Amino acid sequence: MIGNHEKSGLSIARFTAAAMLAMGALFRVVSQETMAELNERYSFPLSVGAGYRDLQAFGGFPSGFSFREISSELRVPLTSVPTLQPFIRAGTLSVLQAGSAGGEQFDHNEIWASLGLGYSTRFSRNFEIGIDAAGGVYQSAFPNLSPGTTVGELGYLLDTGARIGLVPSYNLAVDLRPSLRYSRSLGLLDDFDGMYFGLGLSLSWRFGQDPDAAAAAVRALRLETQNLSPAFAAMQSYYSSRPFAKVTLVNGEGTELRDLEISFFQPGYMDAPTPSANLLSLAPRGRAEVGLLAAFNQEVFRTEGTVPLAGEIIVRYRYRGRPIEQRMPVSYELLDRTAITWDDDRKVGAFITPADSALRNYSSFVSAALRNETLPQLNPAMQAAAQVYSALSSFGLTYQADPSSPFVQAQTGAIAVDSVSLARATLARGTGDCDDLTVLFASILESMGHETGFITAPGHIYLAVNTKVRARDFREIHPDRAMTIVEDDQVWIPVEITLVGKQAFADAWRRGAELWNLYDSNPEKRGFHTTASAQTVYRPVGLRETDLGLQYGARTDLVAAYRPELARLGDFALTELASQTAKSGDVRDWNALGIAYAKYGRVKEAESAFIRALRIDAAFTSAQVNLGNLAYLQKDYRKAIGSWQGVIRNLETQGKGKSLSAQMVLVNLSLAYNAMSDFTQARSSFERAAEIDPARVRDFAYLASVGAGSGSGGRAAELSSSVQFLRDE
Repeated sequence: MIGNHEKSGLSIARFTAAAMLAMGALFRVVSQETMAELNERYSFPLSVGAGYRDLQAFGGFPSGFSFREISSELRVPLTSVPTLQPFIRAGTLSVLQAGSAGGEQFDHNEIWASLGLGYSTRFSRNFEIGIDAAGGVYQSAFPNLSPGTTVGELGYLLDTGARIGLVPSYNLAVDLRPSLRYSRSLGLLDDFDGMYFGLGLSLSWRFGQDPDAAAAAVRALRLETQNLSPAFAAMQSYYSSRPFAKVTLVNGEGTELRDLEISFFQPGYMDAPTPSANLLSLAPRGRAEVGLLAAFNQEVFRTEGTVPLAGEIIVRYRYRGRPIEQRMPVSYELLDRTAITWDDDRKVGAFITPADSALRNYSSFVSAALRNETLPQLNPAMQAAAQVYSALSSFGLTYQADPSSPFVQAQTGAIAVDSVSLARATLARGTGDCDDLTVLFASILESMGHETGFITAPGHIYLAVNTKVRARDFREIHPDRAMTIVEDDQVWIPVEITLVGKQAFADAWRRGAELWNLYDSNPEKRGFHTTASAQTVYRPVGLRETDLGLQYGARTDLVAAYRPELARLGDFALTELASQTAKSGDVRDWNALGIAYAKYGRVKEAESAFIRALRIDAAFTSAQVNLGNLAYLQKDYRKAIGSWQGVIRNLETQGKGKSLSAQMVLVNLSLAYNAMSDFTQARSSFERAAEIDPARVRDFAYLASVGAGSGSGGRAAELSSSVQFLRDE
């Protein structure tokens, strides 16, 4: 008989170790990730069962007896870790001597109960394995040991073993249970104390619904609303990286959802679902707000008006380890590419389309028609703005107010849907409201390579043009700082484009500045956005480019319309400067006035201003240089050379022969000699200039090789803008 408790404990340890090794080998067959998914999907539920076990003593007196056990079991999984299940077992053990019907002296029964903890894991839908360990008490009853009296004692038992389970359906399981049982009496009847090996079979019923059953189709998520805000075709590029609508997803289950992938799909207007968000988990009864992204294709630009659509929100997630795909319909309206809401003024950037071939054709026509009217020294952006304004006026473009005024409503706090025409549509129609004309003007100037922006004020939007002039040099554009706007240390010209066809460009400029300055005390009421910055968020809409078939008119008519515009622009910029100069009488102011006159092509006025400066100071080098520049611009190259040679002599006399001013004059001399095809003198003058500071004359390096078969001679017309006027010396 086995009664040595140390040996018994060692045997239990060995059996447990062997069982763990066997299970470890089986674990390696299936990945841990797969088991985790199966355990979650087929999570162990509350179960009840009954079992039979046949025991065999390891040796001693009990070996001549049979041991048969019948038991029942209640197993309750832990909520947080369902692979662990505390359980209660109870049963009877019948001990009979071989061949006995229960009448032998040591035949007896044991009634027992135990508490334990089990672990089980799934390897497939229909197969699982586990380990159990339990401890309990028993009461023995020996009816034949003492005649007329039933004798019994209390004892304790320890039980451990493995479970190899076949699960033909979610609710039914059949287990094969190899096990070890150790029991010990607390009294004198210890003949049956010791270690037993058992092999049993159990049948259990598991409560709950099969997750694979049709009735268990998972619809864990619901939407709080199924009607989305409208989508705007013009925002196509915006929606691919920023949400066009937001929805709230609600987990209606008492189980956490994991690995949520949310996408949006619109049949007919998208090539594939657009991934919108990923959530690691969503708590039971939890909620999450999700922004929907939408990579619409070009079909959105083919819609007209408002189109009602029904899209799908597609959510893939894991529910109790089971992969689920749930599709939820949503309805919304798609507005065509002219629609906009003014909740963000930068949205107008999406309508500015400088790549439109129709606009490029028109801007090319304007540039070609006014090429001979373009002044080389005048600021290019300001000049282009005046030319386009004049061309649009000559073309017959006029402002027409929008009777519904959605922009006004938006600026006062009410969001309304407005319609902004694309530049090509406004050009073809010949009329537009403030946003239409701003978009058209900006699109044309951008197509010509000039940076634009737009200004918003209560109820209004209008244009701004970047002159690229530094803020400290604002007088190069206008003597009154209030006539310009400084942004990023650069001078911008505001243009009230709604005056097109009615008043001159100079008036539109003045009015634009007045509107800007009107809110100096309340700057939060006005806004300034560059087209470039707006289009980093709202890229231009897609176009179906077609020839507009427009007749731009005769070039002579455009020239005739632009010349008075340029004259009025000169008056606007020069009148005040001339008045300021007359009051100051300073030689530098007279020189600056002469330069300003020269930029506007007013040669006589410029010459008079430079001469006036020299009367005040005959040695004033800047005025001497600039008189030579005037001669050069009039293609009187000999007169220009004579003037500049005199300046060089004076500078050398003053010890300034190596100054930067001398270098500039030498470059001018080289340009003049080149224009006269005197290439030897052109090279010599340039080489002298390069000796002073090579880096500053790198752009004129070609002057060192002209006349050597390079075809660079006679480029005066092309290079006339290269002569540099000198302000102060």
